[in-house]
Amino acid sequence: MVKTSGRLSDFLKYDNTHNTSSQTTTKNHIDDRRMHHDNDATAKDLEKRIRVLCWVMTSPKNLEKKAIHVKKTWGKRCNILLFMSSVSNLTFPTIGLNVSEGREHLTAKTVRAFKYVYEQYRDKADWFMKADDDTYVILENLRYFLKDYNTSDPVYFGQHFKPFITQGYLSGGAGYVLSKEALTRFATKGNDSTVCRQHGSNEDVDMGECMENIGVKVGSSIDALGRSRFHCFVLEHHLRGNYPKWYYSFDANGSQKGTDSISDYAISFHYISPEQMHVLDFFIYHLRPYGKSLLGRSSGSAVARTSYSQFVRRRHAISEIRKPEMLLFN
Repeated sequence: MVKTSGRLSDFLKYDNTHNTSSQTTTKNHIDDRRMHHDNDATAKDLEKRIRVLCWVMTSPKNLEKKAIHVKKTWGKRCNILLFMSSVSNLTFPTIGLNVSEGREHLTAKTVRAFKYVYEQYRDKADWFMKADDDTYVILENLRYFLKDYNTSDPVYFGQHFKPFITQGYLSGGAGYVLSKEALTRFATKGNDSTVCRQHGSNEDVDMGECMENIGVKVGSSIDALGRSRFHCFVLEHHLRGNYPKWYYSFDANGSQKGTDSISDYAISFHYISPEQMHVLDFFIYHLRPYGKSLLGRSSGSAVARTSYSQFVRRRHAISEIRKPEMLLFN
């Protein structure tokens, strides 16, 4: 008989997948197969009803460095996923917008991308999201948030910044999502350069000014507890509050910090490295605590995946005891 001790012994005693027969001691292991059969019927239903097109701003030099990791992680959960670049790449593939690369061309790139989406895909999706190739998006939470809104309303959602424009604007890095009506107004009324800037380096500000001019409202994305869903920085920044000085006068939600300031159904984070994208995917879609089930699940259901709030608390605890340079996210 194989001897076990401590926590392993306690765990095996309660794990009904462990065979304690002396004839099978060499095969003793935990059967993890059931861990990957959670009930995702609700998420699948929303995927059918809330069709989200995601377009990702990238560049030729970033395809294999960044964009490929979007495609391998969160991007595959979009109903439609498009990569917008300065030139076409039929292999990746990307859509060439015939706009030079560089920060000074970000507005032109965004304008052309949304117009392309309108011309080619306006009837194939309900909501249209712009993200960068270092943005991470949790699509299930985005659809859950959007389900209570009408795509025929002229509205767009993201992280709300206050300056420059009467109604403010939405952070480009955190990603923002347009309703079908907002996209339609932009494509049909935004061609006039006196109404919507066609060129520039401040893409999110320019889009915000355009949205206000064509009657598209900034929608609130804060949850019922006042917590944020879209985030323009990495998770650690929002946990610890180590924001740059400009942020305190920009964020419309008061530049909050800590676990209690982040929604359990958070939607996006920015400045996510390729490695971090895969780590986030693992924490959100694979790791879960044994023996804990979400409210509403029967006792016989598969073990629930770890909630995002649990993930946040775990990362915060680690960040308090490890040096910043040793953090998994930095």
